Amino acid sequence: MSIVGQRIKWLREKREWSQIQLAEKLGIHNTVLSRIESGEKKGVDFHLISNVADLFEVSTDFIHGKTDNPIPFWQHASIREEPAPFLDINGLSPNELEELKKHIEFLRWKARQNKQNGQE
Repeated sequence: MSIVGQRIKWLREKREWSQIQLAEKLGIHNTVLSRIESGEKKGVDFHLISNVADLFEVSTDFIHGKTDNPIPFWQHASIREEPAPFLDINGLSPNELEELKKHIEFLRWKARQNKQNGQE
């Protein structure tokens, strides 16, 4: 079983959802989810992993097994009295803030990929 499959199964079982229930929420067939959870399906689509992370409110790093802490960094980051001057989030809607979080997570992922490939 792959780490991705293990983590998705753990999250699903924690909510006491069946594979059919989770598959419906993700817009995929339950046999696809079964293949992911069993590790039979390799190379799970980034968008699907992102949707799982959003649905369960965990980080994609947790799903990929890069951390054992399921809480996304933005939920446990220290709160500053003043936000970073370049990050003006005033006036952004909750949906826009979620999109910003996804972009930040993507940039972190991209930086890790570059570091792994010897590009800095």
